[in-house]
Amino acid sequence: MDKTRVVKISKYLSRHLRHQPERLGLTLAPGGWVDVAVFLAACRAHHFPLTRAELDLVVRVNDKQRFAFDATGQRLRANQGHSVAIDLQLDAAVPPARLYHGTGAQSVPAILARGLQKMRRHHVHLSAEVETARKVGARHGQPVVFVVHTAAMVQAGYTFYIAANGVWLVEHVPPEYVQRV
Repeated sequence: MDKTRVVKISKYLSRHLRHQPERLGLTLAPGGWVDVAVFLAACRAHHFPLTRAELDLVVRVNDKQRFAFDATGQRLRANQGHSVAIDLQLDAAVPPARLYHGTGAQSVPAILARGLQKMRRHHVHLSAEVETARKVGARHGQPVVFVVHTAAMVQAGYTFYIAANGVWLVEHVPPEYVQRV
């Protein structure tokens, strides 16, 4: 499969597993899961035919590992990044002492004033590596990376989660816990 098709499928999965499942007539189960056969049938019915082999490939090669199959391979979900109401059934986890958040330069004043907000998503997304945060920030213009002092946040009672793809999640990061790198 060519790269253009892989990207197109990945974007389609993101749109319908994270933001608009109802457009395909899908209802996400707890954890964000959808039956693979139901999903593929919905894709066909909405003029986006997709084979199981194509789906398997896109899930496997997605650079950010945004999607996952359950242990049986019969259910599919987006690992995080949802704007629809869904309980991802994540367990609380203790993060490393510092995590990173990448954004575009235009967001710096708001972040310094109000901290990191989840916006239309369920959580603020944080990375374990500076370079990953920089890549995320580059999607929004001139990249800026913030270090998040997570050890202090944990001590203050904030709860963190980690998605299956290694993205750290938290409800909000107040400005006193962020510092521009």
